[in-house]
Amino acid sequence: MLLYYVYILKCKDESYYTGITNDLEKRFNEHQAGFNKDSYTYKRRPLTLEFHQEFNDVIQAIRFEKKIKKWTRAKKEALIKGKFDMLQILSECRNATHYKYK
Repeated sequence: MLLYYVYILKCKDESYYTGITNDLEKRFNEHQAGFNKDSYTYKRRPLTLEFHQEFNDVIQAIRFEKKIKKWTRAKKEALIKGKFDMLQILSECRNATHYKYK
């Protein structure tokens, strides 16, 4: 069975990069070595692997990656640190027009 991984890398400039792969070790080494000069991580090395999650289904992995890419830095850090209660709080709508505030 082929496994897929969604991962978050922390770059030298403190930014985060989120990606997907079916070979986590190989992909991380490619990022570290600067395999692709046009990639986001190329000029931001060295990198550290901060988070990864394993999936059996590539569609679920792609959906999760896309979701994380839209998240704020605070939400990504809560995920990395395993603070799932904070994810809930950070996900709540705080817009004044939200039904909770009417």
